[in-house]
Amino acid sequence: MVENREEFEAIRQMHTVLSLHYLEEMKQSEIAVRLNLSTSKVNRLIAQGKRMGMVKIMIESPYQPLVDLENGLVASTQLANAVVTPAVSGNPDTNLQQVGRAAANHLLETIRDGDVIAITGGKAVSSIVQNLNPDRAFNVKVVPLTGGVQGKYYTDVNHLATQLAERLGGTAMLLHAPLFAESREQRDMLMEMGSIREVLDLARNASVSIVGIGSIHTPGSSYFDLHPGPDSGRQLPIDGGVTGEFLAHLILRDGSVANYPLNSRIVALSPAELAKCPVIIGVASGEEKVEPICAALEGRLFNSLIIDEQTATAVLQNIREGRHVA
Repeated sequence: MVENREEFEAIRQMHTVLSLHYLEEMKQSEIAVRLNLSTSKVNRLIAQGKRMGMVKIMIESPYQPLVDLENGLVASTQLANAVVTPAVSGNPDTNLQQVGRAAANHLLETIRDGDVIAITGGKAVSSIVQNLNPDRAFNVKVVPLTGGVQGKYYTDVNHLATQLAERLGGTAMLLHAPLFAESREQRDMLMEMGSIREVLDLARNASVSIVGIGSIHTPGSSYFDLHPGPDSGRQLPIDGGVTGEFLAHLILRDGSVANYPLNSRIVALSPAELAKCPVIIGVASGEEKVEPICAALEGRLFNSLIIDEQTATAVLQNIREGRHVA
């Protein structure tokens, strides 16, 4: 009985200390004065109480539905990270800027001095660059993952790479080549040129990659922004399973590269080569991106995803319905 009484008193004192510390937010020194204990004993009581499981901390976000979507995406896929931003119904430009801001912050939390950052073109990547405001300069190198398309600010990947490097305080190496060669033979020749091979080799060994995910459904298809020429293949073999674009490659519903002629003319890393990168951040927003995102997730083409709430909800529903059907 004496032992039980002593144990009760010890637990009671521990409970009092824990309550003062975690509920009333008192410092350990203040608790020591209040209870006439030494600071070291207060520290020991807190540590012992935590070991015994007497402390349970619950943290809730005011944006808990977004956190739930993030957790759902990670639990349902091979993603290591997911960030879901608030969405404004009927305002895709605002949603894209929200995603760009979140992706910019995620990038700043991820990169380290000495990193090579490889990027694609696209509106989503452009929104990241526009929203990037680092607190310090980073000693990084930025390189394109693909050749470029002149004419639009977001399809000129060299321009985006230069802007990103300037904002981070790093340097850029540019890829002086078109995104699409005129033939497979020309593509092979370009890929073997020393200056192009040097940049692509850096991209192959990048620490972090940022990639957009493209739609092939008109209107608004980002794929046709990349290849606006008369032979752009606007009648795509969608019935054959072509679902989206990744690194300018047309991909099937399972994320594999489609057997499509334009894919053999692309001056870029392939999705398989990019897979060696430890951190691949996919960035997308919009209803038209749902199927391409699901295809890229199925193919495990990236391991982090930054997305808006409406798109995330549709992606998660698509994934769950697909598994139910299977």
